[in-house]
Amino acid sequence: MSSRTRLRVSLLELPLYANTLPLASGYLQAYALQDPEIAAGCDFTVYAPMAQTPVPELVAALLAQDADVYGMSCYLWNMRRIKEVLDELVRHRPDACFVLGGPQVMNHAAEYVAPELENVLVCNAEGERPFQALLVELLAARGRAAVPDFQRVPGMSFWSAGELLTTEKPARITDLDEIPSPFAAGLFDGGEYTFAVVETNRGCPYSCSYCYWGAATNDKVHRWELDRVKDDLTWISEHGVESVFVADANWGALPRDVELTRHLVEGKRRTGYPMMIAIQAAKNRPDRVTEITEILVDGGLLTSQPVSLQTLSPQTLEIVQRANIKESTYVELQLKLHEKQISSYTELIWPLPGETLKSFQAGIAKVCRTGADAVVAYPQLLLRNTPMYGTREALGIETVRVDDPVAEADVVVATKWVTRDDFQAGAWFYYAVISLYNARSGFHVARELDRSGVCSYEDFLVRAADHYRRRTDTEICAFFDESVRGLGNYDLNNIGKVLHMVLHSHRAEMDTLLEDFLREQGWLADPALRAVFELDLVARPYVYREAVSEPAVALSQVRIVKRDRYTLVVDLPETAVESLADAGFVEAGDSGRFVVDHRGRRKMPYPRHRSLEHNAAYCQAMMNRLRDILPTWRAAAVRDRVLDAS
Repeated sequence: MSSRTRLRVSLLELPLYANTLPLASGYLQAYALQDPEIAAGCDFTVYAPMAQTPVPELVAALLAQDADVYGMSCYLWNMRRIKEVLDELVRHRPDACFVLGGPQVMNHAAEYVAPELENVLVCNAEGERPFQALLVELLAARGRAAVPDFQRVPGMSFWSAGELLTTEKPARITDLDEIPSPFAAGLFDGGEYTFAVVETNRGCPYSCSYCYWGAATNDKVHRWELDRVKDDLTWISEHGVESVFVADANWGALPRDVELTRHLVEGKRRTGYPMMIAIQAAKNRPDRVTEITEILVDGGLLTSQPVSLQTLSPQTLEIVQRANIKESTYVELQLKLHEKQISSYTELIWPLPGETLKSFQAGIAKVCRTGADAVVAYPQLLLRNTPMYGTREALGIETVRVDDPVAEADVVVATKWVTRDDFQAGAWFYYAVISLYNARSGFHVARELDRSGVCSYEDFLVRAADHYRRRTDTEICAFFDESVRGLGNYDLNNIGKVLHMVLHSHRAEMDTLLEDFLREQGWLADPALRAVFELDLVARPYVYREAVSEPAVALSQVRIVKRDRYTLVVDLPETAVESLADAGFVEAGDSGRFVVDHRGRRKMPYPRHRSLEHNAAYCQAMMNRLRDILPTWRAAAVRDRVLDAS
């Protein structure tokens, strides 16, 4: 350690987004500074650039801080980058002390720290108490001109003389007000932040085996005092933070969450910030969650509500210890949001233990049948320190680590119930869901086939996925093939790229791909089904605000009477009108001539100068708020009724 008087402490966070408020570092610093010796003997700096920042740039900035102690927050999205930075810092600063914390490294010190690195510690617990104790010991050791005794520090693992030692974990903090507010302490003053994570409580009453949240905190939910939380949220509003993620496991579980939601909206009305909120909705409180969502939507803070089903398989729910969360609750929430015209998206995970290819497909079909706005199926990631991680062999879990220079994500590609071939078939099935259901390419025809009993949603999507696998001669299906083989769906922008292709760059190709598929099945020989297919061609949304185009295939049942920049005037046969009415887009009994307005809400023009990655991120966000891009339908006015195609 350095011989200078004061201890220099550097805290590193590598978030996913630029200008993210470093909340974890703020908690560590605020808690540590309560100790008079630390307040008198330590100087703190916080460094929180994006995780994608090049290693040389990160190392240079951290070396320039010339710290005696480096604390690093480790998560799966930044772990490879953290490890590279750590290796370089240890090489340049062998006299410094390094401490790693976070769910990715807890209880895994032997994997990340070599035995010869006796100055690198791993925190195995909630960070505030161990980190404070570490600084106290480092200051005391400096005072007595001795080597620090890390066995005095609770909740740590470290190497000593070739042996990995682990100290007893401290108790969890039950009175969260024991942690001072870093906002009130002024620790974030002077920073320019566009994104912030906030906590109003800690803990989760559930114990889903794939999730670290409940596994680590499956006890009483502990909360910060209400006025303190309000003051923190006021700081965020008054300092112009644009986006906020409320990192409570179940927002809406507590009655006070409604009051806090109103406080957020009040701040937005007063200052203009924050501009957007993301929440993890309570699992069994549909009425309260709906009330909160309404408040946020009316206040302009929320455009869509996630409905986190994860699976509809009873067997899977039992295996992953999620059976105490009621499926009926999700269905009720879905219906309430639908009634209030609030966009939502249903979240699933593929493949959870116990889920089979058939149950996954049947679950998605059931979600489609309930009229969900969109379905998002995330890849299953095997997370450290979860119950599932400890039982991975018994569950037959096989993983592949994503080829990513920054993240350290292990994607589950097989279980006892799913082979690798099944896993890929499920991925192909989901690409059919994205393109045909979410993107609305085959929305009405699939609905009509299911309603009439000709072909269920499940069978329709299975057949479409099979057709896609045989059509890699098209650029759309070639992209699907590449994504399935390379685990491309790990990247959320992958979904956005599908939307970009299907609704914009390869729109015409999607028209012909769908026609080929439906003709192959023999369905287009039926004039009524042909009419509903052509309805899909004119009803499919545009993800950008752009001029509408006529379909790339010939129309025989639907007639385009007029086309303006953003609108079509169309004559629809009776079958197509009935399908629209059944889906709630028009009133039953409306006539067959309609104006289809594709302007949508909150759509932006296509930014040609932007990268595909940027545009894909936009498209992915728009899928989650699908109602903002869907066209509106209205019965044609008198002036439109006299139009003639000639």
